[in-house]
Amino acid sequence: MKIFQQMLQLRERKRSSHLVTAEVMNTLPQIQELKTGICQVFIQHTSASLTINENADPTVILCRLKLYGRC
Repeated sequence: MKIFQQMLQLRERKRSSHLVTAEVMNTLPQIQELKTGICQVFIQHTSASLTINENADPTVILCRLKLYGRC
């Protein structure tokens, strides 16, 4: 079993939904070796939220923004 652990600090962004895949991949390039696994994410921010999607449908982010009244 392989275990990769890394702390990642994202740059500050305005309130909205943001794709961070490139930043994660740059920080943990060894995850490209994996075909299946578990990803545990801990976010250290009192007013932030995190959703993880497969990014198969680009309209998902738009629907979520509309749901939360951010469009």
